[in-house]
Amino acid sequence: MPARILAVDASRPDPALIREAADMLLAGQLVAFPTETVYGLGADALNAAAVDRVFEAKGRPVDNPTIVHVSTPAALDTIVTVVPPAARMLIAKLWPGPLTLVLPAAPTVPLVTRGGLPTVAVRMPSHAVALALIAAVGCPVAAPSANRSGRPSPTTALHVRDDLGDAVSIILDAGPTPVGVESTVLDLTGEGPVLLRPGGVPLEVLESLLGHVAVAPPGASSLLVRSPGTRYRHYAPHAKVVLVEAPPQRATLELNAAIRRLWDQGLRVGAMVTAESAPALPAGAVVRVMGARSEPAAIAANLFAQLRDLDDAGLDAIVVEGIEERGLGRAVMDRLRRAAGASDVDPGGII
Repeated sequence: MPARILAVDASRPDPALIREAADMLLAGQLVAFPTETVYGLGADALNAAAVDRVFEAKGRPVDNPTIVHVSTPAALDTIVTVVPPAARMLIAKLWPGPLTLVLPAAPTVPLVTRGGLPTVAVRMPSHAVALALIAAVGCPVAAPSANRSGRPSPTTALHVRDDLGDAVSIILDAGPTPVGVESTVLDLTGEGPVLLRPGGVPLEVLESLLGHVAVAPPGASSLLVRSPGTRYRHYAPHAKVVLVEAPPQRATLELNAAIRRLWDQGLRVGAMVTAESAPALPAGAVVRVMGARSEPAAIAANLFAQLRDLDDAGLDAIVVEGIEERGLGRAVMDRLRRAAGASDVDPGGII
């Protein structure tokens, strides 16, 4: 049976609709719901059979941990064994919000929920619908992004429907998600904080609170194994993604060259570029403007929706302009590199 899509107000969700979705979760069913980052595919985090259904619906590797969502910091008492002082400080300042903390897991958290690891990734979202749903369920909710594994993350309810179809009982539709990229994942189980995945909370914000934060390099499998969404190809549309990384003064030249190379191969080509580059692209390219270079938050909010939009246009290739890795730009570039894969990056110069 196709998923039921229930329209809910993003700031004041109807308690009756929330109760209906919560009852589905308590019955072991899957419910997709909005967070401030992307839509999540939710299951009772403490019900191993329900979380198994999440992995089955997504086609997700079983060693890829989920993120456990809570509606209050007090819920940590049931799912982690230690909350270090650094975690308490970050929770006080940045929760609710797009920050996931990796902490030692309590035995109550099933192995499937934490990808077989001794740690659990947990966050408190700031979206009113997500908080109301988790509170109504009365237990933590495991929720990776509500898309088929490897596809661009969903930022609307229709993205969820298109990817997961009848695998979900209910989709709570509160419109587009405001942040548009997933949460930052920070590991606090070692001697110092380690950024495992850039996301909605920029590294600069974390360092303003913690001092130096180590950044796990892409090949650091021993570290990245602890983080959802870091060890497999992610965020990719069906079309080939070509990422052009060039300094701003050369961006238009490099983008045009990449588009023409693909045209010469007989491919149908689209482009996702900044507002500064768009006017100079060749006629005939299908163009989406991500936002101005000075507005990485706007680019992040548009990122996955535009990748899906161009993919739905039946293109063979999508040329994407890289942006500066500062603030949310670091999360945007992480997602674009994963979408493209190393072989599809066009190194016109590193920003």
